[in-house]
Amino acid sequence: MANLGEMTFRESVDLMFSKAAKLSNLEPGLEERIKTCNSTYTVRFSINIKGKIETFVGYRAVHSEHMEPVKGGIRYAETVNQDEVEALAALMTYKCAVVEAPFGGSKGGLCINPNNYDTNDLELITRRFATELIKRDLISPSQNVPAPDMGTGEREMAWIADQYLRLNPTDINASACVTGKPINKWGINGRTEATGRGVQYALREFFRHPEDIKIAGLDGSLSNKRVIIQGLGNVGYYASKFLQDEDNCNIIGIIERDGALVNKNGIDVEKVKEHIMNTSSIKGYVDAKYIENGNSILESDCDILIPAALEGVINVSNAAKVRAPLIIEAANGPITHGADEILKEKGTIIIPDMYANAGGVTVSYFEWVKNLSRIRFGRMQRREEETRNNLLVNELSKLDNLLDDQWSMSDEFKTRYLRGAGELELVRSGLDDTMRNAYQQISENWKSNDNIHDLRTSAYVLAIKKIADSYRAQGIY
Repeated sequence: MANLGEMTFRESVDLMFSKAAKLSNLEPGLEERIKTCNSTYTVRFSINIKGKIETFVGYRAVHSEHMEPVKGGIRYAETVNQDEVEALAALMTYKCAVVEAPFGGSKGGLCINPNNYDTNDLELITRRFATELIKRDLISPSQNVPAPDMGTGEREMAWIADQYLRLNPTDINASACVTGKPINKWGINGRTEATGRGVQYALREFFRHPEDIKIAGLDGSLSNKRVIIQGLGNVGYYASKFLQDEDNCNIIGIIERDGALVNKNGIDVEKVKEHIMNTSSIKGYVDAKYIENGNSILESDCDILIPAALEGVINVSNAAKVRAPLIIEAANGPITHGADEILKEKGTIIIPDMYANAGGVTVSYFEWVKNLSRIRFGRMQRREEETRNNLLVNELSKLDNLLDDQWSMSDEFKTRYLRGAGELELVRSGLDDTMRNAYQQISENWKSNDNIHDLRTSAYVLAIKKIADSYRAQGIY
């Protein structure tokens, strides 16, 4: 979606990296070693679909193997190309480093519009694409672990996992060859919501830093902040739903591919999602005003803008008109390099994609660990926690009886305290901890270094340092 005369997505990523690398005091040659995409495999295969032979083109890029396996989603879209896949693979490397997920970066894509095929045909295509990658160890629990991305989901991941098992029937770790699987096929609770939940946790952590809030020209907490969200897909839906339901944010605008909805008094995200599911459009939703030129709402007055769909939606043509003081990139690359420079000049604070949408890969890491250990989180300790908690509640109950009406434990407290943490609670706890720690490092690096003027550069500098340290420890550049 880059404008004429503007950098491509890959050029933007490479330039942002290079600027940060100049602040990182790397040895000669190490900058290029980290920046360069190690390899990209292009596959072309043909399938007979309903009597017609169709040929498909797919990619799998491996950016860095400073840690293995490498990690990154597979997207299905007609716009998939080598440059995009390599840029996304690079972002995955930096993203994993920022949140300390022990992976290198990878990414895959298939040039296809999945809406043009029925389920049976799509399964046939997915299994064939997977086979081509599996044969070259580009899907493997120890070398390369894909996940869902735009146009794919847990259904496609289940097909890929099954195809890997068919080709590797004696691999006890076969279920770890891909993440984002259904729960009943060794997936993990909380994975579907993970990227959107990570956006929520990132914003919560930002609002725990008074100095950062002040720099953005905001005050207070997340509560009642006016939010505009672009894209109500998986990431945008969960991010906006959690912010609305749990943090009392006011969702005043929702932008979709066929227009936008606006209501200064707030829009019910769940009702809009239900309307889209029933009609395949936001048109006709009665509790908000419909705007045909949806992208114009990116320029509306709000406190927080969340681009959660495609690359390059904020570019040199509209960046100067964007009024949000705080932007959090829930999508990969929604702000072009040119727009990033314009927004920084204006004083806009941008929480960058390489941190903000790392919730998906973080919970994918948890799923991978679960698959290798072959036991769900919480299974060993949950009931023991409940037993210990029950001992404490029983002792407190004796005090409750002695004090009569002066103090007593509520039934709600007893119920919540006695319940041991299950897998979903543990996953959310781990994700929250990850997002908190990562932001604290990024923020501290931003404010303590006179040469770092924004959160994106800070995140890149941190990522580069961690990757460089890994290469140095490895001993071979």
